[in-house]
Amino acid sequence: MGSLEDLSALAVKVALWAIPVLTAVILHEVAHGYVALRCGDDTALRMGRLTLNPLPHIDPVGTLLIPGFLLFAGAPWIFGYARPVPVDFSRLRDPRRQMVWVALAGPGMNLVLAGVCAFLLHRLAAGFEVTPIQAVAAVSSGYSAPLVQMAWYGMLINVVLAVFNMLPIPPLDGGRVMVGLLPIPYARRLAQLEPFGFMIVVFLLMTDSLRAILGTPVRLVLGALL
Repeated sequence: MGSLEDLSALAVKVALWAIPVLTAVILHEVAHGYVALRCGDDTALRMGRLTLNPLPHIDPVGTLLIPGFLLFAGAPWIFGYARPVPVDFSRLRDPRRQMVWVALAGPGMNLVLAGVCAFLLHRLAAGFEVTPIQAVAAVSSGYSAPLVQMAWYGMLINVVLAVFNMLPIPPLDGGRVMVGLLPIPYARRLAQLEPFGFMIVVFLLMTDSLRAILGTPVRLVLGALL
């Protein structure tokens, strides 16, 4: 009976995480494509990626496998990613400057979504006559309303995604921002790291350095929202 109850609790937790995760990663990519469109590149539009339909955006590893593994492993943070929206930077009207805006659009969208979730959490906490901090503590202890849990999960996943993607490692958004802002000789050197960017992130994750790097900025943003 105990194992059945555990399985049921896990199924509920997966359901409560699924909507925030999918919303966060899909709107992150759509934001990239929309800003690129406004800057002159219609590649994402032509390829059918400026849509809220989750199917074209789902990446089996980043959208399903990684978040699922972190959830089952009981990780304190859960993050993932969708299929990158295609952007042809050469089609932008001002490629070097507008590449920065396209890159910032994804993390910016995540911060907006985190703000929306924080507003919802505050309203729900007021309805239950508790503080937002107490509402989050109730989630941690397993005694809270489903909407409170979803609001907290949504805030958490969006803050983690925004901070993670702003790491100055190509091809992450922060890396592209740095390539667009640095003097050209330094920008070229940084851009040369792009083929190794994923391996760098995996190394940071395996050595637990990623949690140390993200920890302070994530806590600061969450603290401000709460």
